[in-house]
Amino acid sequence: MSGNFPWVRFTGAAIGLMGMGYAIMKATVPTDEELYNRMAPDLRRKVDATRAARLSREAEMHRRATAQTQSNASEPDEAKPVWANTPPPSK
Repeated sequence: MSGNFPWVRFTGAAIGLMGMGYAIMKATVPTDEELYNRMAPDLRRKVDATRAARLSREAEMHRRATAQTQSNASEPDEAKPVWANTPPPSK
């Protein structure tokens, strides 16, 4: 037994297995559009409602962040994070 590990063969086999797994995954997993088109109409309505709710939540969050940023622009102390404040002296 020579004690040398066949690194080149091992690396080639590992790359081959990973490549084969990736190719099988790409061949079998549908895209988001294909999955949506295969859904039943009632599931599509639920997905559309969920998407609309998520988009409205994100728009509201963006609106609040924009309003908060604009209101903090006038006061530099308010723009700092809470943890930037110095703690009160302890007695």
